[in-house]
Amino acid sequence: MICEDQGAALTPLRREVFELLLRHDRPVGAYELLDELKSLRPKAAPVTVYRALDFLLELGLVHKVNALNAFSACRGQEADHRGLVLICRSCKATVELEDHKIDNTIRRSAAELGFEAGDEPVEVVGTCASCRA
Repeated sequence: MICEDQGAALTPLRREVFELLLRHDRPVGAYELLDELKSLRPKAAPVTVYRALDFLLELGLVHKVNALNAFSACRGQEADHRGLVLICRSCKATVELEDHKIDNTIRRSAAELGFEAGDEPVEVVGTCASCRA
């Protein structure tokens, strides 16, 4: 539906990359995705995965987690949300949150400084409850 709304084509390859991401409960690197994709498309190359990821990022179906140099399927419930990603520095687990108060505070504070905040997720690195125990 998101693709149709934006006039974009979710090709079989793009769908396969997205479905691979959905199978993971953690962010995944492009080369790990490539290894998985090769079971479906033996001739897949890195550029294949990166182009699919670029498309999915542009539509907001995927987030890039810069702190891990990895990608995760967007679990947000609303279109055009920024997302807040909590990342455990020990086990690399991530949690995506939607918090309109934080998003509004970031936008307002940025605007007060004459800065326009983008829509990329905000990443917070810390330690999850399991690793702290």
